Amino acid sequence: MTTGTTAAERRAARRPVPRDVRLFWWASASDALGTQASGVVLPLLLLGLGHSAATVGLVAGVSTAAGLLLAPLAAVPADRGSRKAVMFWSATVSALAMAGVTAAVATGEPPLALVLGAVLVERLSTAVYEAAAAGTVAMIAPAADCPRVVAGLAAGDQGALILGPALGGALYQLARALPFLADAVSYAVAAGCVRALRSDLRPVRDPAPGTAANGSARVAEAAAGPTSTPVPDRGLRSLRSELGAGLALVRTSPLLRLVVTWTATVNGVIVALYYGAVFTLQKGGHGGAPMGLVLALSGAAGLVGSLAAPRVVGRIGAARLLVTVSWLLVPLAAGLATADGPWTYGALFGVFCLLMPLVAVVLQSRALQETPPSLQARTGAVLASAVGGSAALAPVVAGVFVTRVGTAAPAVICAGLLTALAWRTTVVRSRLTGATA
Repeated sequence: MTTGTTAAERRAARRPVPRDVRLFWWASASDALGTQASGVVLPLLLLGLGHSAATVGLVAGVSTAAGLLLAPLAAVPADRGSRKAVMFWSATVSALAMAGVTAAVATGEPPLALVLGAVLVERLSTAVYEAAAAGTVAMIAPAADCPRVVAGLAAGDQGALILGPALGGALYQLARALPFLADAVSYAVAAGCVRALRSDLRPVRDPAPGTAANGSARVAEAAAGPTSTPVPDRGLRSLRSELGAGLALVRTSPLLRLVVTWTATVNGVIVALYYGAVFTLQKGGHGGAPMGLVLALSGAAGLVGSLAAPRVVGRIGAARLLVTVSWLLVPLAAGLATADGPWTYGALFGVFCLLMPLVAVVLQSRALQETPPSLQARTGAVLASAVGGSAALAPVVAGVFVTRVGTAAPAVICAGLLTALAWRTTVVRSRLTGATA
């Protein structure tokens, strides 16, 4: 990891945004906006149809687990040259699934099996899309443009986090089917944007200079086999080798191990802190509005952090920023252990979400540059599985500690985890300084 931006990255920041990058931004932002709009009202719909909270939780858990299991499988054909087709058809299937939910809800009281089946199809298709999209940035932009492209994607996600729930709630008040119709339209827009991409999203056999400069990346790519055309099935052993290529690369790359460790830990921590705040505010007699305030402030701060990330990295340097932010997150988590009001939670979460994207953009950009084109989707699937697993486990852990210890326990535990992560990041930083960018 370099300590600052290169001259090429500074020139890239001043260039106009290429057409395909804009299309990919629109596809990602549209997808995220629709998902947030429908996701916030799906529990309300199921509860309104008379189903229990346990059923709602089961739907969320099963769909998340299914997506985590399917993403690595979908990453193989994407890396083998079918990236654009996989993205287009998965977005199309998601649009059809949400259109089915819209029609079912609009006609009256849909059966649970129909709603659950459509939601599961949509979640699985979304997991496939995200797995295939993981390596698209490296295909549509040169390495020097990666920080700006990743920052734009993160800004779109944060903007959707702010606007999506509000849009979904407003549409739900007008008609129960409208949020799901909006989600279907958003998937259709994403499919159209992917279809309009002119870039060749098929990886070449030999990576471009600087794309996979370390020996471990070249070894992992060679083990994965030729990459310019799809490879015929060679049996179960070949499939296991294909699926494990991304994990093998992560194990052999210090930078990628840092990316996975830092991202999974911090995302799990912020989910645990959020649920700890929910439990604390609920115990204090606060309703849903305070949590809406916390989410709004967090989303707005995350949007600012994502947009500012490339400029901040240019001024401070990637390695120094990584260590600084890692240590700054520790007192913020510890402060949440003593917070008792929505404004305090909102302020602390806001600063946390302002700082986190600064490092997330840096790490994701460096990960894209470190990974060979033929392993982008599979490596991205490893990262997504680690982040998804930690985010799924965090609410359970937070609930257990709140029940058995107290409402401050999640924040204290998270502060300890962040301290260990910051120390580890400080140690590893010296090994990464001057490494491949």
